[in-house]
Amino acid sequence: MNLKSKLIGMSFLQFFVWGAWLITIGNYWFGTKQWSGDQFGAVFSTLGIASIIMPALTGIIADKYLNGERLYGLLHLASAGFMLYLPQAQNPTEFFWIVFAAMLCYMPTISLSNSVAYHILKGANYDVVKVFPPIRVFGTVGFIAAMWLTNLSGNKASENMFYISGIAGIILGLYSFSLPACAPQRQISERASVIEKLGLNAFALFGQYKMALFFLFSMFLGAALQLTNMYGDVFLDEFKNMPQYADSVVVKKSTLIMSISQVSETLFILAIPFFLKRFGIKRVMMISLLAWVLRFGLFAYGNPGDGLWMIVLSCIVYGMAFDFFNISGSLFVETTTDSKIRSSAQGLFMMMSNGFGAFFGGLISGKLIDAFFTTNGVRDWHHIWLSFAAYALVIAILFGLFFKHKHDPNDARLQAGH
Repeated sequence: MNLKSKLIGMSFLQFFVWGAWLITIGNYWFGTKQWSGDQFGAVFSTLGIASIIMPALTGIIADKYLNGERLYGLLHLASAGFMLYLPQAQNPTEFFWIVFAAMLCYMPTISLSNSVAYHILKGANYDVVKVFPPIRVFGTVGFIAAMWLTNLSGNKASENMFYISGIAGIILGLYSFSLPACAPQRQISERASVIEKLGLNAFALFGQYKMALFFLFSMFLGAALQLTNMYGDVFLDEFKNMPQYADSVVVKKSTLIMSISQVSETLFILAIPFFLKRFGIKRVMMISLLAWVLRFGLFAYGNPGDGLWMIVLSCIVYGMAFDFFNISGSLFVETTTDSKIRSSAQGLFMMMSNGFGAFFGGLISGKLIDAFFTTNGVRDWHHIWLSFAAYALVIAILFGLFFKHKHDPNDARLQAGH
């Protein structure tokens, strides 16, 4: 198996593990278990808490102490064990702690997989900005494959989704040990300061105005991402409560409809190098923010009948909303930070987007929806999505005003990833 094929396999399984349950867990929670929305928000906040604690820490370990691919494999094996045990949870509290343990192991592997891929590609003299996005596309393909498997096998509301994820996680954990060695890049000097020894140098990036703002808006966008992950499939599934839509394909195959979002991702990932070179990081991120406004706004007015086109278009727009921030953001960090702290810097990016963003997005949205948009167990999805759209619009305006970044289309770093 050649180098690119190995990284394609890693990317596919990385997101297959997640896609098996992330979008459909709401159906299991609300439909099968019939637990509350407030508690559901707390469960999704585990993604955020884990992303605050772990990515920067594992980035430090990969930068300084342990081969990246070995650390990656060990984390996946541990996460898989917790996912296989998750169906044994008998109440929301037990469920919360098992998911939390699994996320402590899984969430850092997202940024770590980027670091491992970048390290391997650069070691083979590949152009990272051009070569990485097509490889990353297969991560989205893996996510889609898992969603389809879960839905088509009749498990979009069953505990089997967690078993599917756990088995795939074990396969990925073992597979990762076959990847080329990613030795630590940083040699520790005896005269190094405590901050250097702990690998906290990357936090100095918060002292740079542009980087600090980038990480701040990463947090705000991370919240938007979790909102759509938490509630998208449940939103479509609950059209079954309306007699005119109860037997619609949107209700029966809600996860497949949602997977249009991931199909869209695969197309927009391939467009990232062109957009970054032509428009630059600020404009690409602005496009992402405005796409989030459309994503939520179209959901607010869509339905399985004459509004089906809005639901489908929302899913298509999602690809731009997600990729133009997350993938471009990762490449931005890669091309603007020192090689000695890049794994740590990727961890910081992950910490802000899937960490603080997911934590606040999950916890606050759960409480707000229960308090203001739920009556006798019935959720007012129209106003829920409108409020999310208003949130994204405010963030877009603030980003346009405060994030200053002059684009140079001839910047060799942006073109070659150096």
